[in-house]
Amino acid sequence: MLDRIDLQIEITPLSFEELARTVPGESRRTIRDRVVRARRIQEQRYAEEKGVHCNAQMTSRLLREYAALDEQGTEMLRTAMTRLQLSARAYDRILRVARTIADLDGGGQIQIAHIAEAIGYRNLDRSNWGE
Repeated sequence: MLDRIDLQIEITPLSFEELARTVPGESRRTIRDRVVRARRIQEQRYAEEKGVHCNAQMTSRLLREYAALDEQGTEMLRTAMTRLQLSARAYDRILRVARTIADLDGGGQIQIAHIAEAIGYRNLDRSNWGE
């Protein structure tokens, strides 16, 4: 069931020191602007695809076309799939999320950092979760 959820992270409570830290994060406006830009990139990418407006709606064919990995990315994903015992569904989800992370980063080719971040969002898929 968990492999049907795109982003899976376990939230741990923050320590007092982390809560009391005064380092400001990104503003809501900055985050919103980045998300709006990423959505525009996706709308343009899929403009010719009927019924597809964003990465979450990519078909297998579109995944192969727009979420293609270089050799390093492929090897990283292969290693994660084996070590974390991820499902075939998780493979597609990781590619979709990596494509979205790359879009948030400006829309270029999926980089190894995007794959690593997407894999990190599959925490609950791991066979030892909850043990």
